[in-house]
Amino acid sequence: MSFVRIDGDGVKVAFAISRKVGSAVVRNRLRRRLRAMFDGLSSDLLHGLYLVKCDIRAKDLSYDELHSQLHEALRGAGVI
Repeated sequence: MSFVRIDGDGVKVAFAISRKVGSAVVRNRLRRRLRAMFDGLSSDLLHGLYLVKCDIRAKDLSYDELHSQLHEALRGAGVI
């Protein structure tokens, strides 16, 4: 999982999930999970526009594992 942050007002998030990840059902489930995680983090994040890119391994992660990966990526980038 990787992401890009651009300065801006508020916290806005977009997701780039390739068709290689799976069917529309799989991609939408992953998108919903990530959106819920960002909703819970929005008060802790720096304001800006975020683009989150997921690779094929993301579809096999449990909610807790995905949450952990997201936190790790955000901490590594210094935005939380």
